[in-house]
Amino acid sequence: MRERRGVFHGIDWVMIVIYLLLVFMGWINIYAAVYDQDHASIFDLSQRYGKQLMWIVASLLLGFVIILIDPKFFNQFAFLIYGISLLTLLFVLGFGKEVAGSKSWFQIGSFAIQPAEFVKFSTALALAHYLGNLGIKVDNLKATFYSALIILTPAALILLQNDTGSALVYVAFIFVLYRQGLSGNIFIIGFVFAALAILSLLLESAQAKLIMLALIFLMLGVAYLAMKHNIKNLIKLIGIFIIISAYVFSVDFAFSKLQPHQQVRIKVLLNMKDDPRGAGYNVNQSKIAIGSGGITGKGFLKGTQTKFNFVPEQSTDFIFCTVGEEWGFLGTSTVVGLFVVLLLRIVYVAERQRSHFSKIYGYGVASILFFHFTINVGMVLGILPVIGIPLPFFSYGGSSLWAFTILLFIFIRQDAERMQLL
Repeated sequence: MRERRGVFHGIDWVMIVIYLLLVFMGWINIYAAVYDQDHASIFDLSQRYGKQLMWIVASLLLGFVIILIDPKFFNQFAFLIYGISLLTLLFVLGFGKEVAGSKSWFQIGSFAIQPAEFVKFSTALALAHYLGNLGIKVDNLKATFYSALIILTPAALILLQNDTGSALVYVAFIFVLYRQGLSGNIFIIGFVFAALAILSLLLESAQAKLIMLALIFLMLGVAYLAMKHNIKNLIKLIGIFIIISAYVFSVDFAFSKLQPHQQVRIKVLLNMKDDPRGAGYNVNQSKIAIGSGGITGKGFLKGTQTKFNFVPEQSTDFIFCTVGEEWGFLGTSTVVGLFVVLLLRIVYVAERQRSHFSKIYGYGVASILFFHFTINVGMVLGILPVIGIPLPFFSYGGSSLWAFTILLFIFIRQDAERMQLL
């Protein structure tokens, strides 16, 4: 039996270094986004950049503690951690503080924490435990149902908090299920239904929707003629048409249940509405900021969009536009490059795991980070709807920074255990 080595042996320093770079760059850009000449010290704890520094220090301590914990703990107690996190979502519905229309926060004095941020890593743990320990492949209805139940339960509770953005993050777990055997057809079906939803919104009148359904019916008829002419195929195609028809006419109902500002944001994105001073204001100002940065940017603390607070939420959801304005294309490319390398590294490290639990959890980490990164950058650039989710390790906020740190460092600890036993 091989002798176990020190706890820091086998730590993947590539992931650690990228994490530290992103956290440091985020802190510097938060300083630039909310810079105040009267509070010029970057260590001023009364300002957001000072508070972020405290959360960064706490995050580093969290990462250190996680590295010291026996990695088997996270597997053995995955469902317990998941269950406790679900309870926090229930408690916040009853006792939480409402912020910006979302009842998602526990307020303790001047300190606020958002439980929804931490449920992401607990869901990744629970899913990895369920699929990994039993060697389950998501290629049958039972496995798909239980996997979906693990993923959708926290998403539903977060929706009840009126936090649509955080709930949508759970879509990311589709990549984990695909890696574990879910049919690739699910992506095709998802694309088709997404396209149908957009068309249904664009075709606002009932007559236009009926014309679209008539064309779909014609296409299904052509498909039937190309298939074997039997009653089984005919019933399948009729069933598909009924489902599509019901879906098309349900889109408007589902859309009406969104918050008014969410409806306007989607309409602005689809060019159904021009609202440059309302719902489209953030994105327009963000694109102006990024575009004005050019190749090399205007320079640190020299961004006019940043200086004069033209972009709301610039230190949180729209932090990326600060990078674009002050550091230019080179700065944004550096940030994007770091995220891409981190994601590729996580996938590479996940594939080399001996433990099914560690491998599946690694894919969960990559999926969550990929979704956050893609959606956040996409909404800042105006190519995706604004749903209000942070850029990992970068945006201002203690809850998100701690949650992402825990998410990543649990995986780093799992991989280190594998290296220690080699």
